Amino acid sequence: MISKKMLITRDTFDQLILPVYKPASFIPVKGKGSRIWDQQGKEYIDFSGGIAVTSLGHCHSLLNKKLNNQSKILWHISNVFTNEPALRLAEKLVSSSFASRVFFANSGAEANEAAFKLARYYSSKIYSINKNKIISFHNSFHGRTFFTVSVGGQSKYSNNFGPKPSGIIHALFNDINSVKKIINNDTCAIVVEPIQGEGGVIPANVSFIKKLRELCDQYNALLIFDEIQTGIGRTGKLFAYEYYDVNPDILTLAKSLGGGFPISAMLTTNKIASVMRPGIHGTTYGGNPLACAVAESVIDIINTEKILLGVEKKSKIIIRELNIINKRFKFFTEIRGKGLLIGVVLKPSISDKINKILNFSFLEGVIFLSAGHDVIRLAPSLIIKKCDIIEGMKRFYHALEKCLS
Repeated sequence: MISKKMLITRDTFDQLILPVYKPASFIPVKGKGSRIWDQQGKEYIDFSGGIAVTSLGHCHSLLNKKLNNQSKILWHISNVFTNEPALRLAEKLVSSSFASRVFFANSGAEANEAAFKLARYYSSKIYSINKNKIISFHNSFHGRTFFTVSVGGQSKYSNNFGPKPSGIIHALFNDINSVKKIINNDTCAIVVEPIQGEGGVIPANVSFIKKLRELCDQYNALLIFDEIQTGIGRTGKLFAYEYYDVNPDILTLAKSLGGGFPISAMLTTNKIASVMRPGIHGTTYGGNPLACAVAESVIDIINTEKILLGVEKKSKIIIRELNIINKRFKFFTEIRGKGLLIGVVLKPSISDKINKILNFSFLEGVIFLSAGHDVIRLAPSLIIKKCDIIEGMKRFYHALEKCLS
């Protein structure tokens, strides 16, 4: 038993929590904007954004106000009923996208699970029960449920859990010929991330996405865009698909949608949604009034010219500072991504020190993520201040200095 008087420390985690995470040695206790503070009062500049989640920083005043107001009205009623915040949020998503219908859930994995089930169900109803093959890509990541982790292209996350779902095949990202070799009339869907996040912050080529759309049309397959990381302004547009002049059939959102409050969504068209009936799919918490009220405010704030143009401006500042740092250390081979989803690729000679770099960064008071074994990922608040960027880059510089000593 843990005494009520016992001081909560990092060791408490090792005693109580299932060991599926390896958290940092410090415990954050407060956040404001792009800065957080730990138990000892040490300040950190946050370039991780809670893994691309805190799109408006920590404890945004308008989100706090919206959550507080909604908490006094209605918390939860389940999907036996609908509610006004969910309907308003759905309208905002539909009016801003290709979609006509929305399904709300709680996490990116749940949104993708719904997308994959819908693709198979639609194809079985409209075409054939045998039209159930899903094409995904190596190094992709689509969630942690058994179905979504199997669709994801990283076997380290799906091995040793027993027989995997069948009908899933992986192609090479940005290689259309590898897709042409495996697509056929039994393919129900191709799922792709516009930017592979966990796979190393690798953007999809415009020609690749356009040809995927052509192949899906040719084989009556659905094109699913996983925008769990890229959606809601992360790239400088509300949705990353807008860069490709291609509409998906299904799109999934999470992370930035709630600005830190758990919520996700799957968007699709009337045509595809027409096969669904009550009871075919569902979730108890999906469309929760609290979550939808917060997400509605997130959309209102981000879906403006000022914020979306600001994403690109802030991205240029960060990349400029990273290039200045690299002139001194020559640790990076490439800086890639889009908007405020940025990947810093380490040289092979330094890639085995990525955890050391991240830990020294913590010590200097700046927080980054990793993406794969050799990429430092930045996914900060979309409204991070210039002064926070400059200060954070100074701290990163000092962290890299320590790596040399």
